[in-house]
Amino acid sequence: MLPAKDGDVRHQPSQNSMMANPRKMDPIIPYFADVPCDKNGQRMWWAFLASSMVTFFGGLFIILLWRTVRYLWTVCCHCSTKKKDVQRVSSVEKKDITVVSEVGWMTSVKDWAGVMISAQTLTGRVLVVLVFILSIGALVIYFIDSSSPIESCPHFDKEFTLQIDMAFNIFFLLYFGLRFIAANDKLWFWLEVNSVVDFFTVPPVFVSVYLNRSWLGLRFLRALRLIQFSEILQFLNILKTSNSIKLVNLCSIFISTWLTAAGFIHLVENSGDPWENFQNFQQMSYWECVYLLMVTMSTVGYGDVYAKTTLGRLFMVFFILGGLAMFASYVPEIIELIGNRKKYGGSYSAVNGRKHIVVCGHITLESVSNFLKDFLHKDRDDVNVEIVFLHNISPNLELEALFKRHFTQVEFYQGSVLNPHDLARVKIESADACLILANKYCADPDAEDASNIMRVISIKNYHPKIRIITQMLQYHNKAHLLNIPSWNWKEGDDAICLAELKLGFIAQSCLAQGLSTMLANLFSMRSYIKIEEDTWQKYYLEGVANEMYTEYLSSAFVGLSFPMVCELCYVKLKLLLIAIEYKSDQRESSTLINPGNHVKMQEGTLGFFIASDAKEVKRALYYCKACHDDISDPKRIKKCGCKRHKTAGSRRTRLACCFGCGEAEHGCSCMSRSTRSNMETPPCALPLSPTSVSDKSATLRTSKSNYNGYIKATMDVPAVQQSALSPKKKQRNGGMRTSPNCSPKTIRLLSMSRHEPVLIPSHDQMETMDDSVKRYDSTGMFHWCPSRDIEKVTLTRSEAAMTVLSGHVVVCIFGDVKSAVVGLRNLVMPLRASNFHYHELKHIVFVGSLEYLKREWETLHNFPKVSILPGTPLSRADLRAVNINLCDMCVILSANQTNIDDASLQDKECILASLNIKSMQFDDSIGLLQANSQGFTPPGMDRSSPENSPVHGLERQTSISTGANIPIITELAKSDRLLNAVCVRQDKSCGTNIPMITELVNDANVQFLDQDDDDDPDTELYLTQPFACGTAFAVSVLDSLMSATYFNDNILTLIRTLVTGGATPELEGLLAEENALRGGYSDTHTLANRDRCRVAQLALYDGPFAQLGEGGCYGDLFCKALKTYNMLCFGIYRLRDAHLSAPSQCTKRYVITNPPYEFELVPTDLIFCLMQFDHNAAQCRSTLSHSSHSSSKKSSSVHSISTKHTKSREPRDKPK
Repeated sequence: MLPAKDGDVRHQPSQNSMMANPRKMDPIIPYFADVPCDKNGQRMWWAFLASSMVTFFGGLFIILLWRTVRYLWTVCCHCSTKKKDVQRVSSVEKKDITVVSEVGWMTSVKDWAGVMISAQTLTGRVLVVLVFILSIGALVIYFIDSSSPIESCPHFDKEFTLQIDMAFNIFFLLYFGLRFIAANDKLWFWLEVNSVVDFFTVPPVFVSVYLNRSWLGLRFLRALRLIQFSEILQFLNILKTSNSIKLVNLCSIFISTWLTAAGFIHLVENSGDPWENFQNFQQMSYWECVYLLMVTMSTVGYGDVYAKTTLGRLFMVFFILGGLAMFASYVPEIIELIGNRKKYGGSYSAVNGRKHIVVCGHITLESVSNFLKDFLHKDRDDVNVEIVFLHNISPNLELEALFKRHFTQVEFYQGSVLNPHDLARVKIESADACLILANKYCADPDAEDASNIMRVISIKNYHPKIRIITQMLQYHNKAHLLNIPSWNWKEGDDAICLAELKLGFIAQSCLAQGLSTMLANLFSMRSYIKIEEDTWQKYYLEGVANEMYTEYLSSAFVGLSFPMVCELCYVKLKLLLIAIEYKSDQRESSTLINPGNHVKMQEGTLGFFIASDAKEVKRALYYCKACHDDISDPKRIKKCGCKRHKTAGSRRTRLACCFGCGEAEHGCSCMSRSTRSNMETPPCALPLSPTSVSDKSATLRTSKSNYNGYIKATMDVPAVQQSALSPKKKQRNGGMRTSPNCSPKTIRLLSMSRHEPVLIPSHDQMETMDDSVKRYDSTGMFHWCPSRDIEKVTLTRSEAAMTVLSGHVVVCIFGDVKSAVVGLRNLVMPLRASNFHYHELKHIVFVGSLEYLKREWETLHNFPKVSILPGTPLSRADLRAVNINLCDMCVILSANQTNIDDASLQDKECILASLNIKSMQFDDSIGLLQANSQGFTPPGMDRSSPENSPVHGLERQTSISTGANIPIITELAKSDRLLNAVCVRQDKSCGTNIPMITELVNDANVQFLDQDDDDDPDTELYLTQPFACGTAFAVSVLDSLMSATYFNDNILTLIRTLVTGGATPELEGLLAEENALRGGYSDTHTLANRDRCRVAQLALYDGPFAQLGEGGCYGDLFCKALKTYNMLCFGIYRLRDAHLSAPSQCTKRYVITNPPYEFELVPTDLIFCLMQFDHNAAQCRSTLSHSSHSSSKKSSSVHSISTKHTKSREPRDKPK
């Protein structure tokens, strides 16, 4: 025994034996300790190799021989075809029968084999996958056996791995047979890689069983089966994209080549060279060979492991050429494919107990940041909702950083909602809702809407039950959503039309300036910014912190009327209740805004509140009369354990008290008797309407559910108790002003005693129920007139100047024939709502391109009191022709804002028009002379009192409204009543005093509207002075509606009801059919639709609230207006410098939302309020001209009665 190289002990025969047997020396191989089965040193590797070579070459020879014989046979048959035709035909027919039968049998077998090995059937796929798995299993067995000697003598019945390998190879042999039968070209099949692998792996296994000897040999060739890995994954539908298929192909080829080459090096290095009698071998593990080839391919070559045998080195020479080329080409391409793979291409994993929503559409840094800021606002309490963004473009670095900051609640996935696979990735079927954002600044709004509609179709097609909230740019495109079968607004699907709401907000500002700012702040989540200094920003920001919430009312409110609940919530709970969700007898839900006394609270009524925090609104749910009646601090109102029943709620109704004086409701001295009688009277018993009153007044109320076109009226003579005013204040107030239908004596508020109801149709109702005239649309929600040609409403500049327009609305519109329509119908509809009487409608004058307005006219030709002046808003002559200095509101819009790439220049036309108007100077005397020549006194100037001067607003006309005299937007400085704190006189000769609202696209451009403000260019829009004053409006503020609608879909209904003037889903369906309003005859149903609440502005310097305007508390005003007139106050429009002690000439006002109870009022304040429909206002029309009445400043919601009795005049025209 001699020590072998590397520590191996080798057995060397003696010299004598070698000398004695010289002929036996050649076949004898030296004995190795790792080949214990043959002590004579005989190795049998050649037998294993020979079995593979004989199989390969033998089969190849047979195939070539068969092809040669068949070729010769074909040649011979071709020669025999030259025989006689008859013999040839007969013989061919016989042969055809035999051949057909033989071909049919062979074809069936061949087809069967093809089906078995193909992936077209389930059996074929299972077989293909099974073969691949077994090939990998055989390769794993090779890895295990590679740690043993190259050649050994295991016992088959004891070696478990050999048995498994034998079973695998039997299966491979059967599969080889199927492949051979199914192959069309046998020669090509024989030379395939998979066939070669079988030749050198299957036969040696059978030889090893026969010889009881194992040779590791060429079993490493099984690694070549990895090349088919991508095909297997495609069969299983795992790989579907070209990039993934290419990536798997490159990786499988690289790895299989690497492992196969390592197996060859392992074989030759552990065996040695045959011509060296296998003495130059070295022991290397398989994994060392893998390492060697990797460093060789990468051209690193550390030298710690290298090949010693000649065969190994010769193989490395050739392998490094191909391996280096493969490494240099495959590896960079693999890295590129991996790097180009979607970073956000995974799938969302839903969390149990946590909802998620999917947000798609226009995903940018601006849209996402605005959405997240509002959706995840801290005032929403705990938002246990995960937000999943889906977009087909990967986010940029800034947007990615935004996602990372909100990683606990936000995830992003790259994909498209038009792809069902991507919808499955984000689990759209289990999502709580899907929100679709629109690009508000796109050049083609119709194309953007079409894209969002396609997204809705794709999502609804994938999961019809999913709730979708989508943004739409154009109102007319909402009709396309109704064509989607699964679209159902009753189930929560909503379309937020930005044009509809934007123009609706602007229209409401024409009626009550500043309302657009207040409403925009209400549904936006703003954090409270505390300012210690006594500036206008302090009070404005206190109001900005309020938002709109909904909460169910406690059973303690059941049976109480809405005003009682509203007063209790404001005084006791510090909450402002503005609307409820009311269920009728038919169990149909409807949103009622300040409905009045006839509506009683039901069990489970949903209330709409204005509050600064969601936790505060919980007080309305937790309030208990027994537990919280004596609590003065609303923060202490928590959930109690009392059992509240409906009967208890009824008892509490009878024990209701007045919060103004603290007395029980029947002993209250400040609550009007009419209010108490209405609370006691069932909803069907309605008070009477005064038809002829002398020195008396009455209150008119109507029940929406029992309105039948007539009014049940009661008349009462006794006087009511006087208000708790000092005689001095009463004298300063000038007493109650008279109605034109009454004597000029001082009128006191009269209470009502119940008499027998008498059916007396009112003057207005008798006129509106004329079946021969269509005054309203078919729904009764809007004023209507027969369609007119645009030529009939088009004015020349001279015609407009001769008309002497006053108290009208001027709409300056920029646009041309190529501009996208903005949808002016949404601006006109709120101004033509049917809860205004015809004489209260403000005349609307459009100033702009006639070509553009022709495109809009199709949707406007059914609205009355609309005129067009062709021209440009930048022309001062056109502006003077429409008397812009006498208008109630000037609206500046542009249809060209989205056609400019530079964001700073998008609003250039609107800004130039605004500055142009503000720089204009006017001569008031010209307007007065023109007005006198037309036969009417301009509003604000009494002929009998020429010393009265118009101040900011115009004097209102007279009206009987619930037995009271209410001044609305009436600001006249009287000679005997000077305002000491603030001078409010407006100089009508200056354009800066013209009420104006400008639409902006880019929020940053708001800094150019006011040259005298100190707003920082980086200030958020809601903090700027033009927005706080209601003179600027940007569509970006509507982004908050997406999250507000998701959390409460009733909020959108409430906003739409307030803003659009009464647009309903039914009306949208009619507009989708005809794209125009359809006139309808007046009946009880349509006239009942007029009885709905609206927004107005209440002046404090005169009238029944004058004493509260001089240092009074806002809470006292709130309670008095609510109890006396059913008017719900919810904000103040205050002069900007009202807080200063020194007089100021500034006439700018700002908005204060929901002031606290103790907030001090000033005489110049204008109060935002929700008031009931004034049924009796039409009775005073005999004193008014339609044109003159519509010229009243601001809103004609309620009217004031002048102190001096003015002689009534006949109207100059009547509505046609």
